[in-house]
Amino acid sequence: MKALTLTAYNEFEFGDAPDPEVADNEVLIAVKACGICGSDIHGMDGSSGRRQPPIIMGHEASGEITSVGDSVTNWKVGDRVTFDSTVYCGDCPECNSGQINLCPSRNVLGVSCDDYRRHGAFAEYVKVPEHIVCAIPDDVSYEHAAFAEPVSIALHGVNRLPLQQGDSAVVIGAGLIGLLVVQALKAKGAGTVIAVDLDEKRLNLAKDLGADHALISAEDVPAKVRELVGNEDGADVAVEVVGFDPTINLAINSVRKGGSVSCVGNLKADVSFPLQAVVTRELSIYGSCASAGEYDEAVEAVASGAIKVDPLISGVADLKDGGEWFHRLYKNDEGLMKVILKP
Repeated sequence: MKALTLTAYNEFEFGDAPDPEVADNEVLIAVKACGICGSDIHGMDGSSGRRQPPIIMGHEASGEITSVGDSVTNWKVGDRVTFDSTVYCGDCPECNSGQINLCPSRNVLGVSCDDYRRHGAFAEYVKVPEHIVCAIPDDVSYEHAAFAEPVSIALHGVNRLPLQQGDSAVVIGAGLIGLLVVQALKAKGAGTVIAVDLDEKRLNLAKDLGADHALISAEDVPAKVRELVGNEDGADVAVEVVGFDPTINLAINSVRKGGSVSCVGNLKADVSFPLQAVVTRELSIYGSCASAGEYDEAVEAVASGAIKVDPLISGVADLKDGGEWFHRLYKNDEGLMKVILKP
């Protein structure tokens, strides 16, 4: 098969790669669309340590089943599907409790680290276990279906919160995941939703996608939030989608006493933490890792239009040109959002 392989940091080669060998419990999928994730960009230059060359990256994908293993019973050739980026065992205590994202044997498609190497979907074909596969409706395009993975991450970040109907919310960071979080909050009944970012274009898009207000992060955001939600203490919840000191502090300082913060971003491994504010105001802080069974919900949200993904697509390109698009995204000077590659 043809594949786009990271052969060395910042270097790609499009060419032949071994065809995947399908085990009894696996399906082989002809990839129709695969999005470039921010984690792939950080992996390309070696900064994350989780894309050690050589590796075929790619985990935001959709396609058509072309063959099934001998023990597969739920899927057949021709099925249109997407699939979880996380491969989990399904049998451990974590999986049995619904915390599949915490499976001790968890690995991720398109990732190569010290512990494992699993080729991903920037290729003509990818193999996955049948239990991580999710059907997509006939009227949902493969490009839109490839958003199931980032949409599931946004939904999981919101699902971690004790969100009540009409609650006010602040979203810190209006990148791709932040824009999906804005929509997920609205879809789940949030009242006033405020997007915060440095980029005015992204903030305008956030408003187009459902945010009630947009704030430049250089402003006194906590004071503005209190004014906009009509609460002298702050918003009910916040979702932090960046992951470094200033934005973590901003999220914590923007919620009311007894409020909740969902931490989705993890740009930095360690950040300063306003412990006294969290303790004395009795805030709840929730970590949010990937997703935990939200794939069906994600596909339905895209199919119904509850979460709109088309405005987030900056380009659709041939897989053979993927290296060029990776470098354009890495430079980050064009305001690109999601680029989808097609074998």
